[in-house]
Amino acid sequence: MAPLPSRSFSRTLPNSLAARYRKALIKHPFLLFGLPFMSTIVLGSFMLTPATALRYERYDRKNQQITQEQAMGLRGERRKVNMKDEYYVSEGDWSELGWR
Repeated sequence: MAPLPSRSFSRTLPNSLAARYRKALIKHPFLLFGLPFMSTIVLGSFMLTPATALRYERYDRKNQQITQEQAMGLRGERRKVNMKDEYYVSEGDWSELGWR
């Protein structure tokens, strides 16, 4: 197996687009690397906004407020609450635990 040549990248392809970009990157690192990176992040945020809005709209559709007729139906199904029974039930629970 032959060893790889030890020539540098810029000597191998001096006039190629990649070699010119690499030289320019050394002179202007933010302009050629940082700025495209930051613009990708910002533009990606604007492009993902409609997808996020769609997500929350679906959530809102699933959890709509109930109508008055539905609320009236729910009130009829509730059990009657007697304060004395609730008090003695809670007292019994605490005394069973020994926290009284």
